[in-house]
Amino acid sequence: MIRDAATLILFKEEPELRVLMGLRNAGHKFLPNKMVFPGGRVDEADFTVKTAAPLPNAAMARLRLGASAELAAALAHAAARELQEESGLSLGEPPDLSGLDYLCRAETPAGAPIRFNARFFVGPASLARGTLGGTGELEALDWYALEPLLQLELPIVTRKVLVQLQLWRALSEAERAERKGLVYRNPDWFAE
Repeated sequence: MIRDAATLILFKEEPELRVLMGLRNAGHKFLPNKMVFPGGRVDEADFTVKTAAPLPNAAMARLRLGASAELAAALAHAAARELQEESGLSLGEPPDLSGLDYLCRAETPAGAPIRFNARFFVGPASLARGTLGGTGELEALDWYALEPLLQLELPIVTRKVLVQLQLWRALSEAERAERKGLVYRNPDWFAE
């Protein structure tokens, strides 16, 4: 069974691009000891969360290409919830999703021990409040400079998402709104 999941990529520039990532605990069945963004599967509660402000219309429209309206909203809520659980940073109570954009989607390949249909959201670090900490699910949680990060051994999908982040940043607001929903379906999702 493939599970819906959501990930939030927060970034800041000081002066180089930095992204919030952490190392998955060695005890995890899915991507142990790999650098990842805060994220996880959609919970039932994510379908009933109220928001201070929803995703922008253009982001919601792209997300709706592969999800119902209810699932699209739940995915955005899951991204905000997972960010808070795994990093200690919050988009508010209730969360304000208006500053986020939908970047892309990736499906783990058939035959993988755990399957996810993961949606990747993106937003500037200025959207989040709180102290970097979290539950310990992600170790070495920090703001990593992009160029050195790309020199690490990363899952293929993480590398591809980081490239999409670079491309997204180069677009104007109007160009971002016109983007299509990119989907990665790669049999070598986990390999380097």
